[in-house]
Amino acid sequence: MKHFLEIVGNPLYYGIFLTLLGPFTVALIYRRLQGNARSKREDPDGRMSAKDDLLRENQRFARRFDLQRLPARPARRLAVVTCMDARLPVERLLGLTPGEAHIIRNAGGIVTEDAIRSLLVSHYLLGTEEFLIINHSDCRMMTFKDEELSARLQCQTGKQIAITFHAFSDLEDNVRRQVQKLKAHPWIPRTVRVRGFVYDVSTGLLQEVTTPCK
Repeated sequence: MKHFLEIVGNPLYYGIFLTLLGPFTVALIYRRLQGNARSKREDPDGRMSAKDDLLRENQRFARRFDLQRLPARPARRLAVVTCMDARLPVERLLGLTPGEAHIIRNAGGIVTEDAIRSLLVSHYLLGTEEFLIINHSDCRMMTFKDEELSARLQCQTGKQIAITFHAFSDLEDNVRRQVQKLKAHPWIPRTVRVRGFVYDVSTGLLQEVTTPCK
C-alpha cells in the first residue's frame, strides 16, 4: 500500500492513472488508501495511536495562530487549582480566554507542595492576586483509600514506594482543607483572596464552599 501511494503521488505515474481512470476515480482511490494507511498506524502496544492526529491538529492551530502578543502575566490576575478530570473544561466553565489565568491541574485538585510552588511563582513573579480551588462531583479520588492503591501497585509491580495520593471521602471538606492550606501558608499574603468551589459534572454549575463559622 505504501508503495502504491508513492506511485500515485509521483507526477509521472499520476498522469498515467489520470488518463486511464479519470480524475474522480484516482482521487477517490488515493483518499481511501490514505485513510486505510492512517487507520492501521498503531503504537508498540497495538493500540491506535493519536500522535499523528494531534500533530495534524497542531499544524492547523499554528496556521491560524494569533496569540503572539499575549503577555506572560494573567490578565485577570487569577490562578486556579483544579482536578485533571477530563470532564472539567476549566477555561469554558469560568468564561476565561487564553492569557487570563494560570490553570494548575492534578488528581483531585489538591494543594500539594508542587501546587504551592506554582502558586508562589504565580503570585510573586506573575502578579496573580486571587486563587480558586475547584473540586468536582463524581471524583474518582473518592473511590479508594491511599493505602489500598499503594498495596495494589506494590502487588502489581513488586516494588514498594512511599507516596501520598491524597484520596478523600468528603468533597466539600476536601475543598475547605485545600483553601485552609493556602490561607495558612506563611509565604502567601493575606491580601491574596482564596476561594473554594465544587463543580457539578452533571449540570455544569459551580457551588462555592464556605467555611463554617466557629
